[in-house]
Amino acid sequence: GGRKLMLVPGLVLTVVILLSLFAPNLSSALHTNPAVSAADTAWMLTATALVLIMTPGLAFFYGGMVNKKNVISTMLQSIISMVLMTLIWVIIGFSLSFGDSIGGIIGDPRTFFMMRGVLEGDPWSLAPTIPLVVFALFQLKFAIITPALITGAFAGRIRFTSYILFICLFSLFIYAPLAHAAWHPNGILFKYGVLDFAGGTVVHMSAGWAALAGAIYLKKRNAADHNPARITYVMIGTGLLWFGWFGFNAGSSFAANNVAATALATTTTASASAA
Repeated sequence: GGRKLMLVPGLVLTVVILLSLFAPNLSSALHTNPAVSAADTAWMLTATALVLIMTPGLAFFYGGMVNKKNVISTMLQSIISMVLMTLIWVIIGFSLSFGDSIGGIIGDPRTFFMMRGVLEGDPWSLAPTIPLVVFALFQLKFAIITPALITGAFAGRIRFTSYILFICLFSLFIYAPLAHAAWHPNGILFKYGVLDFAGGTVVHMSAGWAALAGAIYLKKRNAADHNPARITYVMIGTGLLWFGWFGFNAGSSFAANNVAATALATTTTASASAA
């Protein structure tokens, strides 16, 4: 059984390569949209990188809290999320989240399948001054960190292969529909007036409820005591999360403007207050 599972990553990559051959996303001419702002694009490229660094930060944060024997496996759970969520997002995740709406619940998987039309596409309606591909990649970083957040609930208590299956299913059947419903202009929650500025609903509520469900299912831990492996890792992770949060929150304005500045100032003050 274990050897057969080792073949799965190779098979997945083979499928991705074949899909890229039969559904290439190569534009003959990339045009520059006059509505795109160089300043906003530069900030959003930076914010995208800032959000990504939060996931390695989370790996350090959780990795330092668990027992010594579980450090590597716990940290790897965050890192593997960066790998798998990126592939899923490029193939179908972005389309399910932001494709043409189907009943306000899910996006049409054909709209941006294999990122078709993303490189040369017009800007997203709610982010009109940045290229569509920058918006897509910024949203990808949110999709990456969401399942990684859940790992704290079952650190050291779940098989790695089971975790991989879980995050794949979570991204397709929980994250994508919720992102579409809350962030797509035709999403059912969006139409009801739900305001999710930086993932309070899509990221944190979905991760929190999933973590609670996992903790209830796995029941109480049997260990009588708990010895954190390395508190210095926790401090490093805290710093990286704090640093990345500026891109997470201020980047959700999709522009270099006063909203971004306000979000950054609020993030700074709130983080200091919580600490």
